[in-house]
Amino acid sequence: MRKKTKQLVITFSTTTAAMAMEKRAQEMGIFGRLIPLPSEISAGCGLSWKTKLEEKEKMLVFLEEEKLKWEAMYELELY
Repeated sequence: MRKKTKQLVITFSTTTAAMAMEKRAQEMGIFGRLIPLPSEISAGCGLSWKTKLEEKEKMLVFLEEEKLKWEAMYELELY
């Protein structure tokens, strides 16, 4: 049986912003993936970025350096 673990989830106000994040992350080799917005969160668009919680500081630097627009970060128990 799969076990839930604490994950970092980044939300975006628009689908365009989420897609820009995915594109730059793939180009830069950043770990994570787009997922449907978890039901625990309400945000501007229906997509979010999920990655390991340990990646939080790296993600903050990446988002700032790449000037990517994001809404919020959450730590959630997910599969």
